[in-house]
Amino acid sequence: MRTYRRGMRGVWSHRPHIVAAVGGVALVLALAACGGGEDSADEATSSSASPSVSASTASPSPSSTTPENITDASPFSGRSGGADQPVLAVKIDNTGAAQPHAGLQAADLVYVEEVEWGLTRLIAVFSSEIPDVVGPVRSARVSDIDILAPFGGIAFAYSGAQSKLLPSLAQAAFLDASANASYAGWFNDAARPSPVDHMIRANDVLGVFDEAALARDIGLEFSAEPPAGGEPVQEITATWPSSSVGFRWDPEVGNYVVVIDGSDSRSSEGGPQRAATVVIQSVEQSDSGYGDKFGGVTPFIETVGSGSAVVLRDGRMWPVTWERPSLSEGTRFLLPDGSPMPFAVGQEWIVLLDSDREPVLR
Repeated sequence: MRTYRRGMRGVWSHRPHIVAAVGGVALVLALAACGGGEDSADEATSSSASPSVSASTASPSPSSTTPENITDASPFSGRSGGADQPVLAVKIDNTGAAQPHAGLQAADLVYVEEVEWGLTRLIAVFSSEIPDVVGPVRSARVSDIDILAPFGGIAFAYSGAQSKLLPSLAQAAFLDASANASYAGWFNDAARPSPVDHMIRANDVLGVFDEAALARDIGLEFSAEPPAGGEPVQEITATWPSSSVGFRWDPEVGNYVVVIDGSDSRSSEGGPQRAATVVIQSVEQSDSGYGDKFGGVTPFIETVGSGSAVVLRDGRMWPVTWERPSLSEGTRFLLPDGSPMPFAVGQEWIVLLDSDREPVLR
């Protein structure tokens, strides 16, 4: 087991490291389990979803296709069918109580961001395929505005937000597709505990926000073949005080199994979530000025600028740098020689990890 620390040139260098189990404070976990933690104050401004019903099964994830064979490749995943299609982003809970996730396998791109109390949340971006049901949906954070800015006026579905954040969300580039904006497509899944029971019928939501922006370049490049070099890595894990997200290479399938809080993730479609490419992006974080009623601080994640990262695909890892010159521009990931780091075709996961933390490798 080893971790990667950023070196003098902005690239992580490895050193031995022993990591304690990620458990967090008992109070934090209890709050997360019962929904009384970071989202309880934030979602106070959101109305209840429509009457409880059971979720239907979402569509399965599309098969990966090499970029050379397709002309309508998604700029988010390289998958067929994603070019010039409406885009829906959804804020998703990723605690144990939130699983199995519905519809997440169909996402082109998934971001992992830290919230209060060392927990994390996901932003899933859909374009190549819009699944029937997505969830559980949770509340927005201030960093979502910057993360999603390069996508333009896409539809962003979230269950609510704290009152003082609402004016900033209203000025963001995305369309407000929250439960506050429209009840269409929202429901509570009777089979799930509150507050991880808020779900959406994604096509119904997009039907209301039919002016949602189409998929466009956000800086990613794709290739069926990996670049030369790379270090063999079986598994990588990002840890926070009360959360962990890991990725284990599966050579038989040819992609990564997503591991959440030490266990294989679970999906409504069956099996774990899987990633074709994994990015651990080192970012600066600071106090955003927002938080929950229990005293938890919402970190602001700085995604504009530059820094170090590692990219994993095909069972190997490459050190890269990331560059994002402005809020409206996408992030580009560059190899040491300055050339773009090509991603594998399929679902991509970008983990935004505080620069004070280090990913653990096995």
